[in-house]
Amino acid sequence: MAIRTVVWNEFVHEKENPVVRELYPEGIHGKIAEVLAADPDVEVSTATLEEPEHGLPAERLDTTDVLVWWGHKAHGQVADAVVERVLERVHQGMGLIVLHSGHFSKVFKRLMGTPCSLRWREAGERERLWAIDRAHPIVQGVGPSIELPNAEMYGEPFLVPEPMETVFVSWFEGGEVFRSGLTYKRGAGRIFYFRPGHETYPIYHNPEIQTVLRNAVRWTYNAAPAWRDVSNAPNVPVDEAPEPIEARGPSLHRPGEEGYR
Repeated sequence: MAIRTVVWNEFVHEKENPVVRELYPEGIHGKIAEVLAADPDVEVSTATLEEPEHGLPAERLDTTDVLVWWGHKAHGQVADAVVERVLERVHQGMGLIVLHSGHFSKVFKRLMGTPCSLRWREAGERERLWAIDRAHPIVQGVGPSIELPNAEMYGEPFLVPEPMETVFVSWFEGGEVFRSGLTYKRGAGRIFYFRPGHETYPIYHNPEIQTVLRNAVRWTYNAAPAWRDVSNAPNVPVDEAPEPIEARGPSLHRPGEEGYR
């Protein structure tokens, strides 16, 4: 069965900035979709901010196995209802790949529960992206490090929770370092944050970066059925307890009554 993947992009810089438009004439989402489509096991489509419901209605997300998220300038324009919808699907088991400036997206900040803040500099400096977990599935097919001749610097401290795994660490020409590839799990969903991707440099044209993206889709994919009732918090009546018990003491809720949220 194909891995049903949606590449989401706010699609703002490509319309406003001629440098970005020249690098990505079909949009960053178009380029990433092209990269992922090279994997015969991936069925890829795109969605953008300007579409109704940002291209992510419930029925589409329900049939999405992996969502790739790219955003920068328009984080605040993403509707909270869509954010909640994405979060629920991640908890149910949908994979999520958050790229570059998506660290400040509503979706990522909610999943992390932290400011997700960092230091940054836009100077086109050289980056060496070290694959520090050489056995990880996401780094297969790339060398010990990936050299990017021009990149935007992201520097520590990066205010995110301690990850399950740190897959990549970056060194920049100016001396800073950054944890550029981090894995998480929220509910049944796997998450991969991958820092490279500044829009004025041809990052997504780099063959090794492309390999990482394809590997990340496979890693975040969860073949298990969606955990549809993951957010339910049912009241289990006394007579349905796994072992016989008797109710003792006062109760705030009536039998079977829903809890407060």
